[in-house]
Amino acid sequence: MSDTLSLFSLFSSSFLSATLLPGSSEALLVTLLLAGKSTPWLLVTTASIGNSLGGLTNIIIGRLFPLRESSRWQASAARLLRRFGSAALLLSWAPLIGDLLCLLAGWLRLAWGPALFFLCLGKALRYGIVAALTLQGAAWWQ
Repeated sequence: MSDTLSLFSLFSSSFLSATLLPGSSEALLVTLLLAGKSTPWLLVTTASIGNSLGGLTNIIIGRLFPLRESSRWQASAARLLRRFGSAALLLSWAPLIGDLLCLLAGWLRLAWGPALFFLCLGKALRYGIVAALTLQGAAWWQ
């Protein structure tokens, strides 16, 4: 597989992983790191951008919903996000919970700047940690 195709596959997988659709971006990142398909910083950056754009898509979708609380879980989740604000989006990388946080951030109309900052930071930290652990583990086994 060429480097360009590898990067496109990683971008696509990481974008899908940030939505409710299935994706396995961490597994693909680890595979590409171990195969030496590209530089680690480029792989981490590609995965982070794709996953952040997927999270941004969820925020935009959340903004399409009317701003009214109709269930208990919406009310409690909204209280949590109102309490911690955009900083709660540091957890946007977490499976299922992260998708919900992004949807709620849009639904609550959180400010774009802080929301995008914490969203991107959380996603980049996740892929950076996965890459560091992968490369450290690979060096240990050699």
